[in-house]
Amino acid sequence: MVPIDNRIGIGLLGMGVIGSRVAQFVTEQEDYFAHTLGVRLALHSILVQDITKRRNDSLSNNLLSTNPDNILNDPRISVVLELMGGEQPALSYIERALYQQKHVVTANKEVIAKHGPRLQDIARHQQVQLRYEASVGGGIPIIGPLEKDLIANDIFSIQAIINGTTNFILTKMAQDGSDFVTSLDQAKELGYAESDPRNDLEGFDAAYKLAILATLGFRTKVDALDVYCEGISQIDTKDFQYAHELGYEIKLLAIGKKMGDKVHVRVHPALIPMDSPLAKISGAYNAIEVQGDLMGSVVFSGPGAGPASTTSAILGDIAAIVREEGIGLFSGAKPKIIREQGDYKPLPQRDLPIEPMAELETRYYLRLNVEDRPRVLAQIATIMGDHGISIASVIQKDTDLAANSAEIVITTHPAKEADVQEAVIEFNSLGTIKSLGNLIRVEQT
Repeated sequence: MVPIDNRIGIGLLGMGVIGSRVAQFVTEQEDYFAHTLGVRLALHSILVQDITKRRNDSLSNNLLSTNPDNILNDPRISVVLELMGGEQPALSYIERALYQQKHVVTANKEVIAKHGPRLQDIARHQQVQLRYEASVGGGIPIIGPLEKDLIANDIFSIQAIINGTTNFILTKMAQDGSDFVTSLDQAKELGYAESDPRNDLEGFDAAYKLAILATLGFRTKVDALDVYCEGISQIDTKDFQYAHELGYEIKLLAIGKKMGDKVHVRVHPALIPMDSPLAKISGAYNAIEVQGDLMGSVVFSGPGAGPASTTSAILGDIAAIVREEGIGLFSGAKPKIIREQGDYKPLPQRDLPIEPMAELETRYYLRLNVEDRPRVLAQIATIMGDHGISIASVIQKDTDLAANSAEIVITTHPAKEADVQEAVIEFNSLGTIKSLGNLIRVEQT
């Protein structure tokens, strides 16, 4: 038996879906953790917004508090779990916990994407740990490998599907032919999408996660605001039909590239070859492909969201703190290890500039609704040629005799983003082009 006094005090900030699951596991699986870790996890206090709210759990109301000081100033608590979400007040609570020399475990992608290196520096000086495995990919282990296992690699590419909500919606549209609104409604019914899903649909959630991955992988500071961001709301069922005919799937990709002394980071829908590993990631699953000079290409995949997978990552971070602090079975020693300054997790080691999106060179898919009359395609080809854009294929689809219109699908050879955007502006000025149905980048993953 683990001695009753061999405990590590836990404070929990936030008791939503994830917080409730974590609290349940910590309390109900106390003996399991004690046997596995050699230390008992003692949950001392939980910060909630409303103590009177009815909850479907067996936790004692004595643990609940609306005062963060009951956690941040409690000397019995040495590990604070921040599961509130959002930038504030979560950021200020994390800072206070670190300055109180408490270890912090968080799933907060927004805080880590915007403030991670600075918070890590505070933790470093306070000789405590800041862990955030659950901030990217749910239960998929990716933060730890980037910090440690792959540290010898010069990582130059990260391509990922890291938002379960959008991947579920795109999968339904691709496989069932459902429209965007119907697929979104189903995602809400199944709990994959929140009541206000804008962060997911507009790509912001994926941008936060990519900023974290790029900062760790490329060892330079990448802020969420550095990431070009474009969502999926403009994707139509027609785009899946035409993409499949061309041999592609459509995914919301998070792409980070290190090219010499520059970094390029972007989130947007993309056509990717059907036989690529990421094209096969369906439903709410996530996948992250990392390429480095020594290991080549590796893919991390699994459930990217949900209470169970996120709880797994949070408890894994607690176990890592126990192990690295020399507590319990891992070392047989209870005293905390005192580190020299600089002897902690790697912070960004360089300050590489972010390459503007306008400099991107890739292939493009364009869907245009045009007047069905002679020389329209010639006008389009002339504009593209004037901007140095080479056409790879043209397909005419869905001629509407009554409306005197036709749909044209064009794919290009590699072209510069700035040139394509300028061509689109000229398309919109042509009276013969009724609308630009869509413009989607084509990626060879």
